[in-house]
Amino acid sequence: MLTRTDLRGRVPSTVELRATLPRAEMDVEHVLHRVRPLIEEIRDRGVPAVLEFTEKFDGVRPERVRVGAAELRRALDELDPAVRAALEESISRARKVHADQRRTDTTTQVVPGGTVTERWVPVARVGLYAPGGLAVYPSSVVMNVVPAQAAGVESLVVCSPPQAEFGGLPHPTILAAAQLLGVEEVWAVGGAQAVALLAYGGEDTDGAELAPVDMVTGPGNVYVTAAKRHLRSLIGIDSEAGPTEIAVLADGTADPVHVAADLISQAEHDPLAASVLVTSSPELADAVDAELERQVARTKHVERIRTSLTGEQSGCILVSTVEDGVRVVNAYAAEHLEIQTADAEAVAAKIRNAGAIFVGPYAPVSLGDYCAGSNHVLPTGGCARHSSGLSVQSFLRGIHVISYDEQALRDVADKVVALADAEDLPAHGQAITARF
Repeated sequence: MLTRTDLRGRVPSTVELRATLPRAEMDVEHVLHRVRPLIEEIRDRGVPAVLEFTEKFDGVRPERVRVGAAELRRALDELDPAVRAALEESISRARKVHADQRRTDTTTQVVPGGTVTERWVPVARVGLYAPGGLAVYPSSVVMNVVPAQAAGVESLVVCSPPQAEFGGLPHPTILAAAQLLGVEEVWAVGGAQAVALLAYGGEDTDGAELAPVDMVTGPGNVYVTAAKRHLRSLIGIDSEAGPTEIAVLADGTADPVHVAADLISQAEHDPLAASVLVTSSPELADAVDAELERQVARTKHVERIRTSLTGEQSGCILVSTVEDGVRVVNAYAAEHLEIQTADAEAVAAKIRNAGAIFVGPYAPVSLGDYCAGSNHVLPTGGCARHSSGLSVQSFLRGIHVISYDEQALRDVADKVVALADAEDLPAHGQAITARF
């Protein structure tokens, strides 16, 4: 089922690997021309424009943007007890992990009388996007809200598309998750129009203020990503998330049943999702193909999964050794990377580029999606070479506070003047000498 690329017997360069390895394509530029006028309409006309676009794209027109407190409470009251228990466990584990990420202020005495303090200040107001297209993601509410709360963000708003099936409200599980997390502000708006309204704010149909945010985080489709790109000079963003992806580095010790199930689990997200197996065992590759045929036929979303697994973004890469496989996955820089090899811990220690690393046969990506305690908002499209997943740090800004007394400034004055003169900026030096 998976298209094979045979790299055995040769060691491709990093340039060749990046050009050869399968990768999902997401042409954000191609849709920017469609998103830009929508954003401008919402900037100029506010909520009326939002509701027009919502009716056009989502097939429903909510009475107002902000979801009422009664609807949030009702969603939680009516939530399946098993789902509520699972969400509570997910929240508890995520809070435990993210609480340890909070940075503390540090003060460095550079010289007697001269200090630099780095203060960590949370973003004031953040918009958190929870998708609602092919699937509904209450887990994304957890993954966005928990680190923001741990960072100390004081004002949060969750946006999720309205659903005709639920009377123009977001999916009730999204509402229930927000209520569980203590989020009081939820907007029934999705897509690029959600990002635009978050950036510009507006007035709801009942006259209530919809205050603009300083930052928008959370995954979404190409239109959401295009809106984030277009507005990133006005708001901060977490990343430009593309289709989800999994890479599995495996040798002959791996269980093909596990490997196939994990590849399928990511493929069911989206027809563009990428599932890549990197293995030193042709026998495992054959067994995984056989398992894929057997397991895919029994899944709910057969067509979506088959499209993903047979697309150019998915494949099987044959390598001579696990060491060669490490080079391949480091070049690929997967959003999710599973290590299913002998001595998996040692192999995982050699990985430099991945959004998250799942070690051994009992740490599948699905665990990280929901209940590992880690965050599942991760860099895609090879961005793990330079970017991290969502964390408490995503919502913090480091501010340097400089404090020098007269003698400390006097002691370094000639150095500042020399550097100012070297850059032909004499007024910089004069700002020092004027004090003496």
